[in-house]
Amino acid sequence: MRVFSGIQPTGMAHLGNYLGALKNWVNLQQEEHECFYSIANQHAITLPQDRENLRKSTLQTAAILFSIGLNPEKSTIFVQSDVPAHTQFAWILSCLSPIGEMERMIQFKEKSKKTRHMANLGLLSYPVLQAADILLYKANLVPVGKDQEQHLELTRLLAKKFNNFYKPIFVEPKTLHTKTIKVVGLDGTAKMSKSAKNHISIVENEKTLWEKLSTAVTDPARIKKTDKGNPQICNIYSLHKLFSTQQDLEWVVAGCSNAKIGCIECKKKLFKNINELLKPIREKYVEWMKNPEKIKISLKNGAQKANKIAQQTLDEIYDIVGFKY
Repeated sequence: MRVFSGIQPTGMAHLGNYLGALKNWVNLQQEEHECFYSIANQHAITLPQDRENLRKSTLQTAAILFSIGLNPEKSTIFVQSDVPAHTQFAWILSCLSPIGEMERMIQFKEKSKKTRHMANLGLLSYPVLQAADILLYKANLVPVGKDQEQHLELTRLLAKKFNNFYKPIFVEPKTLHTKTIKVVGLDGTAKMSKSAKNHISIVENEKTLWEKLSTAVTDPARIKKTDKGNPQICNIYSLHKLFSTQQDLEWVVAGCSNAKIGCIECKKKLFKNINELLKPIREKYVEWMKNPEKIKISLKNGAQKANKIAQQTLDEIYDIVGFKY
């Protein structure tokens, strides 16, 4: 089965990204699917980006993907803008996309409401480019979270419209529902995110990791160590459930509910468990970033593979549409 997915290079990936998406990408690779993973830098510029930061973030994102276990020899990992067919096909699909359908996209409504003064045509047509990304590779499976399900529905709609209006060449990609994991941010009030600044980066160094955890919100009713706590309403315990063993969970519940351990002891245990996960990733990441040319070569090789397939599909599309004369 052919799999397609993408990630925007807009800052360091965090633990929520890892558990919600990236870990699944590695699993799909290990299941011997034919995987295409795009660093979606063209999607990123729907909001203003500093060009030097975008260049740097693109390489950092690639280094993270390689460090978590994605193998450029097994998966095709490439930068979106290195494959011109994506935007070329997006124009054709945009001519099949009803305006009303685009305006109903939940993400457009939410993002344009938050940053109305910066809302642009790219933000509105973002899902069309996403559909082009997927259909160019005739992907069978697309791993997505709930926030992207509506976009994948549009992809299927556009595949169907193209097939009916021109010629049936596209499969309608299936949604690969991965286990939805909501990782609450360190502030305890919202999902972990870079924009909310309540996140832990996948490559967080030990010092910063502890600084973030040591000041993270806990059970608001537990003021003193002698107060009995309620782990079920404690944000730190919600993180323990994602990163700790059953034995550690039992230790936290017993110690917190009976006031036998304090918040710092609980956080130190969590720090140890998260750091054990991140340490090998962080070490590989540092090694990759020491050699940016190696990253660029891997991405160019990925783009070469992606271009070969994307261009074949685009040539087929151009012939069917009537662009070839």
